[in-house]
Amino acid sequence: MPNIVYILADDMGYGDVSCLNPDSKIHTRHLDRLAGRGMRFLDAHSPSAVCTPTRYSVLTGRYPWRSELKESVLWGYSPPLIPRDRVTVASMLQAHGYHTACIGKWHLGLDWGVRGEGVEPSDETVDFAKAVGGGPRSIGFDYSCIMPASLDIPPYVYIENEHCEELPTDTYPGVDGKAFMRPGPCPPDFDPRTVMPRITDNAVSYIGERAAADSPFFLYFPLFAPHTPIVPNDAFKGRSGIGEYGDFVLEVDDCVGRVLDALEEHGLTDNTLVIFTCDNGCSPMANFQELASHGHSPSHVYRGYKADIYEGGHRVPFIARWPGVIAEGSESTETICLTDLMATTAAIVGAHLPPDAGEDSHSILPALRGEDLTAPIRETAVQASINGSLCIRQGNWKLILCPGSGGWSDPRPEVARSGDWPPVQLYDLDADPGETTNRWAERPEMVTRLIEMLEKIVANGRTTPGPRQQNDGATSIWGPAGMPPGAEALQARHGA
Repeated sequence: MPNIVYILADDMGYGDVSCLNPDSKIHTRHLDRLAGRGMRFLDAHSPSAVCTPTRYSVLTGRYPWRSELKESVLWGYSPPLIPRDRVTVASMLQAHGYHTACIGKWHLGLDWGVRGEGVEPSDETVDFAKAVGGGPRSIGFDYSCIMPASLDIPPYVYIENEHCEELPTDTYPGVDGKAFMRPGPCPPDFDPRTVMPRITDNAVSYIGERAAADSPFFLYFPLFAPHTPIVPNDAFKGRSGIGEYGDFVLEVDDCVGRVLDALEEHGLTDNTLVIFTCDNGCSPMANFQELASHGHSPSHVYRGYKADIYEGGHRVPFIARWPGVIAEGSESTETICLTDLMATTAAIVGAHLPPDAGEDSHSILPALRGEDLTAPIRETAVQASINGSLCIRQGNWKLILCPGSGGWSDPRPEVARSGDWPPVQLYDLDADPGETTNRWAERPEMVTRLIEMLEKIVANGRTTPGPRQQNDGATSIWGPAGMPPGAEALQARHGA
């Protein structure tokens, strides 16, 4: 069985990778090298346009809006989102003889020990000397070294397995701008610029340790970059020629290169599946105006960015290499979703998933093998924006169940829902990848069809074959914001 390395960048656009965007002003040579010996997916999507929900889906194979988190993200002291009894990619692989490790950004909630009874975890109430539960070790990882959330959300502590490596006896000051960080507890002399090199050192060391072992390994390596704080190390400053964001993307690329070099050094390349992808699109903190002045678009030809229901919010880089299985320099136009890791790894190891696991995970192994497919791997794909608005994709058609972006780009939700905007948006992505022409009025039959499909997907609790499953809490195709003005006729038309 192959080793599996899954690298998840944070807030990096599809257009930032030079082998995916010929107009990219950032030369990601290590990602290009990965693609040169593997496969590029041109139509890969995160299940959400923001962080926590995507991470939930990567590990569970379930759409995030089926969980208790219907919108937004968790914070540094939030409780765990993934129940201990839910099958995850890690626990499934662990049961099939894999050693499993999570190194990097967690952002899925933790059980913090507190001082006193009945108090909520906070900077002031957490006892950092106590064991930290509810993290990677509780859902199938043998080893973990994480920070609780994004690198702009406190507390700023490394947690190895279930204990803080160093107590946070200092406070990191709040920082604005591209180096944005919220104030919060940190160890003495904490420096955010050291985090990416440190976790990469850890990942490289882990690969070296497992090279001498008899069992295969699964390394889940979620990065902190190029998310804020945008703080590239001195070795990368000025290297991209388009600003600090471009420099930080190059640092991400270098981390990938170091992992590839470690696999090569230990003779593991030929028996390791490496996947690189991202949790959502590029954040506006990257400064789009500055990037545009250099001719660079992080979303490539696609509309929107992080948080949005538009393509730029959730169409992400996805590159896979597995020598001898994946053809070198190949590409796939299959529509895939990051939920698909669960079913894909299960297919690789011959695991049978129970009915309540991987409900929205479809194996992409046939695509990786370059098989001639008689039908799409996925009939549909569903994505969510930061406010929980949904879209459904089938073939070239995409229906957005809200007016506006559902996120941070114009028209923002508060404007679109109160103005004279159509209640839904229908785009033909083959003819209109930039989502410029809403065809909802001229194709009412397609709107009806896709609404009915989404209603069924929500009601069934799954998109894979199997018995109906329950969503966690009330779940609607219209998201937490509810039906927008003008949608009543659509709801009545299809009889829901």
